[in-house]
Amino acid sequence: MWGYYFEQLLHSLPMFWKGLAMTAGVSALSLVGGTIIGVVTGVLRARRRSIISHLLSLYVDFMRGTPFLVQLFIIFFILPEFGLQMEAFAAAVISLTIYAGSYICEIVCAAIEAVPSGQEEACRSLGHTHTQAMLLVILPQALRMALPALVGQYVLLIKDSSIVSVIGLTDITRAGWLTVQRVPEGLMVFALVGLLYFAVCFPLIHLSNYLERRFSTGELKL
Repeated sequence: MWGYYFEQLLHSLPMFWKGLAMTAGVSALSLVGGTIIGVVTGVLRARRRSIISHLLSLYVDFMRGTPFLVQLFIIFFILPEFGLQMEAFAAAVISLTIYAGSYICEIVCAAIEAVPSGQEEACRSLGHTHTQAMLLVILPQALRMALPALVGQYVLLIKDSSIVSVIGLTDITRAGWLTVQRVPEGLMVFALVGLLYFAVCFPLIHLSNYLERRFSTGELKL
């Protein structure tokens, strides 16, 4: 019996490779988009007294205070009611991008605030504007400090991508659900699912741990 299950699992491997490619594609695009949104909004939110900062606080609080599944359903099922029709892949990428951007925004904002205020004052004394000081001096230091947390957030993003299977995308998780219908031994199937996610996340986990060690000892140089 186990031999039969294993043989069926081998026949399903092509679908798992496609699922792996889908997970990697969705995660990579969301990672890039979420980082861009997070860095830009983090810089804007660091100016706590501005109207934009307060609006961004609402965005961050909403995204972090509601389940990602609900956000995905809103984009994929509710927005088409208002004429914003999109494919499942696009909905998945947009949802993950906006969701990840809110967390990265908080990471970047906290890192910017951790940079000593004297840095900007020194830039001002040299004739630089606030924007120049932020882009040339403060932000590079903030991103250096935020690196370990950012990499950790990327790992969470990859794992959260498993939820997009509910809207029909054949990622690793959905490949597992489809396979378990033919291979009743769920432990075997989802052990493979877990191994594939681990294979994708492990390099980032190792990188995050490495950056934390190097940063804690002051040896990290960019």
